[in-house]
Formats: sequence, structure tokens, C-alpha cells
Amino acid sequence: MMKTCSLLIVVGLLLGAVRAYAVEFVITDFGAEAGATTLNTAAIQKAIDTAEQQGGGTVVIPPGVFRSGSLFLKPGVGLHLAEGAVLKGSENIEDYPKRMTRIEGHFEPWRMALVNAQGMSGVRIDGAGRLDGSGPVFWRAFWQRRKENPKCTNLEVERPRLMFIDRCTQVSIEGIALTDSGFWNLHLYRCRDVRIEGVRITIPSSGPDLRAPSTDGIDVDSSQQVVIRRCIISTHDDNIALKGSKGPHADKDADSPPVEDIIVEDCEIGDGNGLITCGSEATIVRNVTVRNCLMTGHATVLTLKLRPDTPQHYENITLDGIRLAGSGRLLNVAPWTQFFDLQGQPPPSRRVNGITLRNISGAYRTMGVLRGNPGDVLEDFTLENVNITLADEKFILGAVDKLVLKHVSVNGRPFVLPAMTE
Repeated sequence: MMKTCSLLIVVGLLLGAVRAYAVEFVITDFGAEAGATTLNTAAIQKAIDTAEQQGGGTVVIPPGVFRSGSLFLKPGVGLHLAEGAVLKGSENIEDYPKRMTRIEGHFEPWRMALVNAQGMSGVRIDGAGRLDGSGPVFWRAFWQRRKENPKCTNLEVERPRLMFIDRCTQVSIEGIALTDSGFWNLHLYRCRDVRIEGVRITIPSSGPDLRAPSTDGIDVDSSQQVVIRRCIISTHDDNIALKGSKGPHADKDADSPPVEDIIVEDCEIGDGNGLITCGSEATIVRNVTVRNCLMTGHATVLTLKLRPDTPQHYENITLDGIRLAGSGRLLNVAPWTQFFDLQGQPPPSRRVNGITLRNISGAYRTMGVLRGNPGDVLEDFTLENVNITLADEKFILGAVDKLVLKHVSVNGRPFVLPAMTE
């Protein structure tokens, strides 16, 4: 009897949640207007706030282009973008408030995203519509500053993310498209139980003459139990980045728990820095499974950035069933020295172990690089059932303990490891 009652309570709660999200609040009913000139931030936020006040529901962006600054979802309020709907980020950086926020492995006052959810359980964002970050104006500002100061950091020119999901649980993001983000597209920080499915992330719309800096696809920052499925990601930076903290004391950073229990499957990856990238700021990353993905651009399959100023441990990362139909690298495991700072401390240690690439087929550009900083421990790497065609068979190989090749063929011949380089 007790079990039956408990089950009925759970079912009732679930049905209640479904009913709450079923109530729709269409933004045009709150004064939002489609078009290039109207800034709809206040009207859309009013729809969100009203939905929360009335017990929850789904805020609907109907067909049309609706310009807005930062929006903040509330508990019990989902966001749905109808087919033909475009939520277009303002080109004015002042429409994105500056608040203390997580960015590049630490906290500082910086601009909020176009869509924000913070400290919530049950985040729902879905639909066939699109978020457009109006990126070109922000990219041009960055490159102008880089021209003035070639050593300027990534954060020197403020640029908004498209989505920031901050310390949330039971997150579902499904079906939407993200394009032309000013900075990172989708940033998860300290989230758990996340499902991202059928999302399309692309950069840029402005042609080959304008690169889009820092436009990571999905940043999984200090988060656990994340599933990324059936997504298409093509960017000018990391495709899926697993992130944490950085610096010689990063392993003591209570704000950066390990990234762990990540599944990526049935995705298509175009251009970018890596289907999976660990870094640029990361400490512990473990238990990552990637399966049945297609590489169609120049993205690297696996990138492990080894910062000489940061204690790092990457372990138990498996990529299984990767089809190559592009022009990228298989591996980029190498020192990462951009803006590193030992802060007067001795170099910390880094360890990478339990890395497996299995059932890899198709055509690509090169094997890439596998080497660490002096003192790094790289061990237990396995390449198994690899049958690929490469334009360049060059493989830069450093010291690796227990590097195992099983049935590895390149250009129709058994692959022979090159001599190790220092």
C-alpha cells in the first residue's frame, strides 16, 4: 500500500508539472513586436514573470524575428520557439547586463547571455525556432581590439553568450537552432541531469572573411550526467568543450567540481577545434563516452589541452564508432600555453590515462599530435579497429606509456608508430 501511494504521489507530481508547462504565454500578448527596430526585452520578460506568478507555464516565441537583450527564465517556466521564430540578440552590448558570472573558469563581472536560467530545477527550452546572437558586430569589435593589441585576452572585449544555464538540474534543451553567437553558444555551469537533443549550432553567417572568436558550441563546465544527442555543431572554436578551473591552485577550487559522466552520441561535427575538447580551463575530466558520430569538416576528433600552469587529470575517455568524412586531425593532445601563468609556483603535474579510440573509419587529413609537457604522465592510450585514409600520415608522438594499437590501418597498410620526439 505504501509503495502504491508513493507511486501515485510521484505520478501526480509529474502530471502536475506537465499541466503547468502546458499553459502557454505568447509574447505578442505582452506587447512584443516582430521586426528589426523594436527591442522586446521588457515584453518577453513580462511574459516570463507572469507565467511564474500564475503557477508556471511555457513562454512561446511565435513566428517572426523578435529582437531582445538578456532574458531570465524563472522556476516552472519553459521557453518554446515555434517554427519560424527567431529570438535575435541585440547588437547593443548594454542590453546585456553586467553581473558577477562564471566565465573562463572563474567569476568576474561580465555580460549575461541572451537566455539565462539560474538555480532552477526542470529547465525546458525547445521548439523548431532559432536563437540568433547577432555575432558579427561583436566579432568585428574583438578583431579590431586584437589589431590594436595583439596580446589582448579573450575577455577584453565584452561579448554575450547565447545561453547560460547556471547551477540547474533536470535540464532539457531540444530541437532549437543556435547561430552566430557573440561568444560561447551554450554554457552549462555546475548543472546535473542534462539532456541536449536535436540542437543545431552553427557559426558564422558572414562568410570566410570574418572569423568568429570564442564561439564554442557547448561548454560543459563543472557539470555531471550530461547527454548530448543528435546535435549538429560547426563553429570556429571548440565544438563540445569540457571545462573547469585553471591555474596552479585549480585542484583546490571548490567552485569547479569534476566534469564526469558525459555521453555524446549520434552527432554530426563540421568545423571547429574538437568534437571533444578538454580545456582551455579544466582540472578533472572523467568518464566520457562518445559514440556513433560523423565528422564532416576540419574539426579535430579529440583535443586534450595540457596547461603547464594547471594540475589536470583526464581519464576514461572513449570514442567509439567515429566516421570521418572531412579534413581534420584525429588527435591533438599537446601543451596549451595561451595566457598561462604559474603565479610564481612550481609547475604542477598532469596525467592523462584510459583514452580509447575504437571503430574509426573513413577519410581525414592527418593523425595529429600526441605529446605532453615535460613531466606529464600520458598512459593507457588505445587505438583499436581503425581503418582510415589520410592525406598526411605524419604523427607527432611524444612519451606515452602503454600506447596500444590493435588492427590499425592507414591508407591500406598496417600503421607503424613513428619514433618518439622530445
